[in-house]
Amino acid sequence: MSYLATKNQYLTVSGDKIAYRELSKGKSKLPLIMLTHLAATLDHWDPRLLDLLAESVHVIVLDLSGVGASQGQVATTISGMAKQATRIIQSMGYERINLLGLSMGGMIAQEIVRMNPLLVNRLILVGTAPRGGIEVEKVPQRTFRYMLKASVEREDSKRYIFYTHDERGRREAKKVLGRMEGRSATHTDKAMSLIGFLRQLIAIKRWGKEPQEDMGYITQPTLIVNGEEDRQVPTENSYLLHEKIKNSQLILYPHAGHGSIFQLADSFSKTLLAFLEEE
Repeated sequence: MSYLATKNQYLTVSGDKIAYRELSKGKSKLPLIMLTHLAATLDHWDPRLLDLLAESVHVIVLDLSGVGASQGQVATTISGMAKQATRIIQSMGYERINLLGLSMGGMIAQEIVRMNPLLVNRLILVGTAPRGGIEVEKVPQRTFRYMLKASVEREDSKRYIFYTHDERGRREAKKVLGRMEGRSATHTDKAMSLIGFLRQLIAIKRWGKEPQEDMGYITQPTLIVNGEEDRQVPTENSYLLHEKIKNSQLILYPHAGHGSIFQLADSFSKTLLAFLEEE
């Protein structure tokens, strides 16, 4: 089944109903759990990317507490979000997973590894930054600036947050956003609330202001991915992660920004599946 036709499923965690979607259950030994970016719900994953991944692996995407159709409250710290995610994963019955985090989701993924090192088999960090990373504390103001620019030009804000600001970026954004818009109203998630969005911004700003660390706690094989022109979470942070995480690989896509894995879904999916199959 295509991701566009995949409906929300629900489980109860600590008394709250939590929304998730999954594809190809049982397809792989370990599930690939994917954590998304600021202000995103389950509808903001590129359906082409998820369909490509689901050809070979069991894929699960989550709405954390207070996001989309999930009940509860959005945490105002990244560590709080990591605790929420861990409870959800464990409530699903998984003791070992592969974990992908995109942008804010990558920050959460780092904290999940810190708290539960045996839970994560392989780690994929996309368009993200370490604690105290370069200009991470500026993400809130940068987000509002791009939202204003998009509003003035009657564009989706993701056009400027996720893609390069030239004509090529406009074309790539149109392709990906068009794919996301293919989901029917009967299969959509609940929209992100304003208060939830603001609480996420608080968490990211706090993460950016915290002191850096050596990150020796991440010993898993780690794949770090970004575009060469990420303006939202500057690409320099991907180099920094690669320096700090000893057992890591770094891939930077040219002519791409924060949304590189959606823009280059075909190429990235092959790379990711090969990484997951490595011994």
